[in-house]
Amino acid sequence: MNTVFDFTVKDRKNKEVPLKNYKGMVLLIVNTATQCGFTPQYTELEKLYEKYHNQEFTILDFPCNQFGQQAPGTNDEIHEFCKLNYNTEFPRFKKIDVNGPKQIELYKYLKEHKGFEGFDPEHKTTPILEEILSKADPNYKNSPDIKWNFTKFLVDRNGLVVKRFEPTEKMENIEAEIQKLL
Repeated sequence: MNTVFDFTVKDRKNKEVPLKNYKGMVLLIVNTATQCGFTPQYTELEKLYEKYHNQEFTILDFPCNQFGQQAPGTNDEIHEFCKLNYNTEFPRFKKIDVNGPKQIELYKYLKEHKGFEGFDPEHKTTPILEEILSKADPNYKNSPDIKWNFTKFLVDRNGLVVKRFEPTEKMENIEAEIQKLL
């Protein structure tokens, strides 16, 4: 696979969606959860979507229950939660694994192209995440695996992975990088 657009994923109804449908668009691909401390980021993500979707930008939301079991429920329940609580309009896909033997190929590709570079040292949650992760794996910083919910990958119009943002990244920094690609 050469670009993100070479992959096919499943929507929340289990229907195959070729990512080539998004060819020519700037994408922000996010693994999400509905019961996480970062869940309020849905508000900021929706604002980005509303502000830039007319400029060929979209967010692809992949719920994931691998981090603290913080995305319980069915695909439809997760979708309803996001619509009701955050009024999200961007595409939401089937709940997936982003790490391990059941990870989808798209996430394997994303991680191969942009590994973990660390959390924002100024974010209040960074010490908590570092403690949790280092207890589970003292060498977690050396792995490209997704570390937590709301990790984001920025993809350019050619389907190339440009940036990876950890959940502690300031949304204004993410927006600035999106603007460079639009």
